[in-house]
Amino acid sequence: MGDVLSLIEKAEAAIDIEDAEKLEAKIRSNEFTLEDFRDQLKAIRENGTARAHHRDAAGHGEHQELAGQKPDEKQLNRVEAIINSMTPEERRKQHILNGSRRKRIAKGSGTSVEEVNRLLKQFVQMQKMLKQLGGMAGLSGGGKNARRRAMQMLRGRG
Repeated sequence: MGDVLSLIEKAEAAIDIEDAEKLEAKIRSNEFTLEDFRDQLKAIRENGTARAHHRDAAGHGEHQELAGQKPDEKQLNRVEAIINSMTPEERRKQHILNGSRRKRIAKGSGTSVEEVNRLLKQFVQMQKMLKQLGGMAGLSGGGKNARRRAMQMLRGRG
């Protein structure tokens, strides 16, 4: 669950207001798909790359970067490869992924069936969590403070 929370936090920092509103509408209508998840991963990667370029231009090395701020490129690539190995229908309806489809996806992405299963399990957990967050009173109009309170609640600090 911690991996999912950190991905959400990084995605939140990487997307603009308009994209956030579209994403919120999808979450509220329970239409958040693996395609949307892949798009968020791309936004995380682009945001991380932009930070790295900014750091390099400012003369700061990677050794000065705080732990946890840089997205794990290897993991992002693996997740993106798994999602890209799915058909568009599979990305929109992950519940149709039976054993043979998962095996094909693993082979196509160069990963194992276990990694595909892990991604799907985390995605389903994230969907449930996002649905709960989207249904919380005051969340849509509360901005960053409401999202921050929701994240704290999820971590057990609320």
